[in-house]
Parts: sequence; structure tokens; C-alpha cells
Amino acid sequence: MSYQKSLNIGLFGYGVVGSAVFEVLNHTPSLQAQVSKICIKNPDKPRNISGSFFTTNKSELIENEEINVIVEMTDDSDAAIDIVRESLRRGKAVISANKKMVAENLAELIDLQQQFETPLLYESACCASIPVIRNLEEYYDNDLLHGLEGIINGSTNFILSKIFDDKLSYQEALKLAQTLGFAESNPALDVEGHDALNKLCLLLAHAYGIVVHPTKLLCHGIHRINSIDSEVASAQGSQIKLVARAIKQANGEVAAFVLPQFVKPPHLLHNVRNEYNGVVLTSALADEQFFYGKGAGGFPTASAILADLSALRYDYRYEYKKRLLQAPSVLCEDVKLQVYVSFQDWQMLPVDAFEEISEYYSGKSFHYRKGIVSMKKMQQNDWWKKPGVSLVLLEEGIAKS
Repeated sequence: MSYQKSLNIGLFGYGVVGSAVFEVLNHTPSLQAQVSKICIKNPDKPRNISGSFFTTNKSELIENEEINVIVEMTDDSDAAIDIVRESLRRGKAVISANKKMVAENLAELIDLQQQFETPLLYESACCASIPVIRNLEEYYDNDLLHGLEGIINGSTNFILSKIFDDKLSYQEALKLAQTLGFAESNPALDVEGHDALNKLCLLLAHAYGIVVHPTKLLCHGIHRINSIDSEVASAQGSQIKLVARAIKQANGEVAAFVLPQFVKPPHLLHNVRNEYNGVVLTSALADEQFFYGKGAGGFPTASAILADLSALRYDYRYEYKKRLLQAPSVLCEDVKLQVYVSFQDWQMLPVDAFEEISEYYSGKSFHYRKGIVSMKKMQQNDWWKKPGVSLVLLEEGIAKS
């Protein structure tokens, strides 16, 4: 294993995270890493460091032979993939915090790393300060990892925490999250579950060797959760959390999805509050192991980027062991999910939506059913995504066959 004495960094983006990375590097001389140039979109925006660092021309970073590491933190996945492709082809190591870009292009990115023998690290793209990707890649044997489940989006967890802890409505909690900077002015990426889904795709690759495009997985967010849903949850001692799950089945296949879920004590995710993230890994030998920490923010994300930079000094790269060195697991096409569905009108619910019904309630303007649905049928029919319908996974999760 080679030892690289110094890292000359080309930084794409100087927002909350980029400025935190720059500051942290200035206080970590032992890392022997320095930012040489920063590419930004708006040259007229006031910034707290010398203007000589900045450029709007990406070629000044990518084509600079003295820069040997590209740190990419843009919010544009299309621009990001172009930056990463060209950097890898030129032999530059890349660190990225862009989970959407990595998730949507992971198969190609793995091939590029193999072809040009240049590493791409992205610990900061999933759960920020929590070192879950490296642990999955290096520590857990594929055959021994039974499953993972996690709260991996801080914005939705903040919103749900305010609904249950402070009794706010969904709209009130969303507005507060936006005011405090935990949610964007257009929050769809978070509240509709897409951000958590992108992160789940990264976790699947390192937990089970499964590379899958996000559009192939079942996903539903928290944007349909209503006040009665939260009352139903509270009445049974639960809270609702947006949970990403991957569960290995008896036949070795893996079921994976992102859904709101009822969670009650003593489940380890029950007490994960506000913008914090938590991931539970279940294995044959270690049983449950719990990773907990801040899943967003400038310095928590910068800590993961710093860890990746440190790893690059030793020429570290993901080996994708469970995909390239072992037989990767296979996604199962169908499992039976135990769910709660609330709806305003009976016409919203197809006759064959449920395979079994265990409980139901009918009122003047609100109804709900609990029972078993087919994941495959849900992916073929989007009745559960329509306005006025709310779906939450029961604590039992997958029904026993």
C-alpha cells in the first residue's frame, strides 16, 4: 500500500459544506492536504477567503496536473457526473457528497474506477458524520449481514420529531424545518423519500453487492402523513419515522424499500430525533449494532470528507468486495408487507389492494385499513401515491410467508 505525502485539492462548491471543509483543513496540518483551487457558480457572491482561490472554469481544476484530488459538493447531479467522469479518467482521486449522482450512476462509476485505477470515495454522501459505508465495505461479511434499517434523512426526521414531540401539524413542522435550514424551499427531494432512496442504493452496494438504480426500488415519503395518522400512532405508543430497509430473506434474496414506518420502544430508531440519523445493522454473530450521529450540516459532513481524504493518503479505495469478489445478492421481486393505509374516500382504494385485512375503521370523512399488501403489486399500481391516501409500514414489517 503506497503512502501519499500530500494532497492537492480542487474543490467544487463553496457553500455550507465546502467552506467547512476549507476551514477544517486549515486546522489539520497533519493531514498534509490543501485546497489549491475552488470552482463556484457565482463569482460575485461575497466570500470569507481570498478571491484568488476561486474560478468559474472547471478546467482549471480538472486539467491542472498539480491537483491530485477532486472534492465534489455541487447540488447539480448532471454537472457532478461530468466532473467525476473526467476527473477519474485523468487519474485524479475523487471524493463526492452527491448521493443522487452516485446512486444514479453507480454501475458506470464502478467501471470507471476499475478501468482507470482511480478511487471514488463518498462516505459523506450517506449519513454525513456516521461512518456506515466504510464499515459495511470492510467489516461485515455478506453472508452474515441479515439486514439494515435506518433513519438516513435528517430533514424528514426533524419534521416528524416536531409532529410527535411538539404536536405541530405537518405543514407547521415543514415550515419550521425550512426556516431553520433543515429543509429546502422545495422540499420534495426529502419529504417524498428520494434522498433516503439514493442513500439506500449506496448502502445496498456495500452491504450486499447490489447495484440498482433508485427508480427500481419501492419508495414513499412522509408528505401524505396527516394528523389522524399521528394520533393513531400515538394511541399505540408509536411514532412514525421514514425508514430505509434492506432485509435478507430465507432464500438469500434481499428486500429493499423506503417507507414511513410505525416505530415504538424499545426499537433503537425510536429515540432518533430531529436532524440526527441512526442505522441499525443486524448480523448473525454481532446481533444488533447501532450507528448514531448528525446526518447533515457543514461540519458533520466535513468530518466524513476529512476521513476520506485521510484514507486517500494510504491509497485507499472501495474494493466492492461483495460485488466483484463474491457472488452479489439478488433483489427479491416481491414480499408481503404489513401496512396501515388511511384514506378519505373508499373509491381511492382498489378492491384488490389488500391480500389480507387484519383491522379496519370507517368514519364520516376518514377510514383506515391494516393488513398485507404485495410489494410487487404496489410497484405496478400507484393508488397508494395519490392525494388523500397515506401509507405506513406496520412494526411487523414483512409478513411471514
